Amino acid sequence: MRKRIAAVALALAGASVVAPPADAGQGRGKVMAYFADWDVYARGYHVKDIETSGSAAKLTHINYAFGNVTGGGCAVGDPWADHDMPYDAATSVSGQADSTEPGALRGSFNQIRQLKKLHPKLKVLWSFGGWTWSAGFTEAAKDPAKFAESCYNLVNDPRWAGVFDGIDVDWEYPNACGNTCDTSGPKAFTGLVKALRAKFGRQLVTAAITADGSVGGKIDATEYGAASRYLDWYNVMTYDYFVAGASPAGPTAPHSPLRAYPGIPSAGYYADAAVQKLRRQGVPSAKMLLGLGFYGRGWDGVTQRQPGGTATGPAPGTYEAGVEDYKVLKTKCPANGRVAGTAYAKCGSQWWSYDTPETASAKAGYARSQGLGGVFAWELSGDTADAELLRAIAGRC
Repeated sequence: MRKRIAAVALALAGASVVAPPADAGQGRGKVMAYFADWDVYARGYHVKDIETSGSAAKLTHINYAFGNVTGGGCAVGDPWADHDMPYDAATSVSGQADSTEPGALRGSFNQIRQLKKLHPKLKVLWSFGGWTWSAGFTEAAKDPAKFAESCYNLVNDPRWAGVFDGIDVDWEYPNACGNTCDTSGPKAFTGLVKALRAKFGRQLVTAAITADGSVGGKIDATEYGAASRYLDWYNVMTYDYFVAGASPAGPTAPHSPLRAYPGIPSAGYYADAAVQKLRRQGVPSAKMLLGLGFYGRGWDGVTQRQPGGTATGPAPGTYEAGVEDYKVLKTKCPANGRVAGTAYAKCGSQWWSYDTPETASAKAGYARSQGLGGVFAWELSGDTADAELLRAIAGRC
């Protein structure tokens, strides 16, 4: 997901606001991926796995998901996973057990601190909101300075000093509907990120945003072009366009199409449409990162191999119906078709769409050819133990 001092007050009143660094988003090759704090539970994926898989050496940035947005401010999402859970020597990045002294930093935050010691150029942002906690942004937008102050104080809390290099806000969706609906107006998002920039100064400030490229869709509901002035870049969530949860009877369709294709269920629901619409709004190409999913979306009860078939409902998944990690699908249901720049697979009665190393690499190539700032992925635990997808992406950035 992702201050009431004189400087902020002046900024919000129309005084000058600290702009992003001059080179923000201008260089190609950003490779970012999300690490979700809940991965440490059922998935058994820890920060150490980012190192042992080889992912850390390929990444330029990590987004830590998610912090909560509540009461008009930022809050820790999961205290146990984030900064309390002790790691022993075998499971820690450094090979040393966490301190048992009162007040000592533990959990994933301490593991990230250790990871950054091994990779000094790696930057980490704390992402707030996400699908579940985005409802809190409506209250936050009423007093952006209060929100910015709360978030700055939390991200830069002395208990985890040096862990984070900035903040990412994942508001799903300003002036539109996601898990809940927001009616704050098209300027609310701009006001929020303007306040964050004023408070965070030259620390990184980014945002994960909709990739709805349809006419009158979610991109049109917010002034993303105006807001981009205050941000280092956008993470454009170019995935989850078509999912079985929303259309259990089908038609089957790739969840992350790069381009349109004959029979696409909804016009504008593909990555290139979002990129071009954001450009027309005024978002610089270099301030956009193209999103990829390290997972697939699937239907069951399907007889047609090609997209567009009928179904009886979501395909079974390890953690959620209709969703499965790439690392599982690559052997459980190998890709046997391609459409619109992504892959799909028909195995038995199931139909899945997901990116393979080949299509992920091609998408990274598209991002580079379009002058985008790079690529990002949701999320690291879905990749193989040797980071097949991330390596493919990094090789083209």
